[in-house]
Amino acid sequence: MIKMIEMDLEYQPYIMEPPVTPTQMWDNACSADGPTVNHWLPLWEANIRANHKKYGSFTDNSIGKLFNSLKYKPVILAGSGPSLKKNFEDLKNKGDIPLISCLHNFHFFEDRDISVEYYVTLDAGLVTVEEVYEGGANTQEWYWERTKGKKLLAFIGTHPELLKMWQGEVYFFNCPVPDKSYEDLIESLERFNCYVSTGGNVLGACLSIAKAHLGCQTVGFIGADFSFSYVNKFHGWDSKYDVSLGHIILWVDVYGNKVKTWQSYLNFKNWFDFISIKVPGLYFNCTEGGIMGAYRDGNLYSIKQTNLKEFIQLWHLNDVIEEQAKNPKTDIKQLLF
Repeated sequence: MIKMIEMDLEYQPYIMEPPVTPTQMWDNACSADGPTVNHWLPLWEANIRANHKKYGSFTDNSIGKLFNSLKYKPVILAGSGPSLKKNFEDLKNKGDIPLISCLHNFHFFEDRDISVEYYVTLDAGLVTVEEVYEGGANTQEWYWERTKGKKLLAFIGTHPELLKMWQGEVYFFNCPVPDKSYEDLIESLERFNCYVSTGGNVLGACLSIAKAHLGCQTVGFIGADFSFSYVNKFHGWDSKYDVSLGHIILWVDVYGNKVKTWQSYLNFKNWFDFISIKVPGLYFNCTEGGIMGAYRDGNLYSIKQTNLKEFIQLWHLNDVIEEQAKNPKTDIKQLLF
């Protein structure tokens, strides 16, 4: 049995600039693009053909139909990191702030009856099917039944079996793949230029969709650890990745402590750090852990480190005076500050 260690954690001080240049951050983030394309290209192409055959025009089922549907709204984006279990309870008080989540969290949020506006899937492998229910407290059938009425935003190369099992709405997007045969395939089926930049990971797709397509500019991240927890947990539930960590590297987290991660996840962290510097917007890391924005010298100023409760409070701060605002004759005397 793992003994939990109580720690008094304080965020590192902010640094105005990272210790590496934005160009280096981008190069780090893209360092695995070549091997990734070589490995996944045959499956992407097979899945795309199958999905186009079943659904017909991707354009007719595009995330473009959702363009600016959340314009000017803040948004909470949920990754699948181990810190997710720290603050999910606060989501029940988020009000009308939309929540967009990686599909891997489906069982986690459905078990807790937390409303999610959109689930997003990027991976092409069959593993995405079991990830819908892996770690959940209910049966596989229960989770597939719960997909009714839910909206899934899916890469056109998503595994057809996942789409077959999904009983709710599906909206498609494309991703820029630096390969001519991929581009030729898309062109031969249908010109579909509804692109989503991802940084190679599904939370990156969530961010790109939220900002570029749905119109959200203020973002709060949860579960965006990009590292293992202090007790070597990779998700907010028991996972097969906890058994064998494989080849790991050490990086400093937002509190200044060293944590274990994988090179691929460090690359993802570099992409988010780059975006926070180069793409206008307000970025709040409400993960309460992990390595997003963290360096040995401190945390990036472009990503504010806070908790989810405070992020939600930003948008509901004046709720306390609602009654007297609507009914000035009330006996309630409440000041916001």
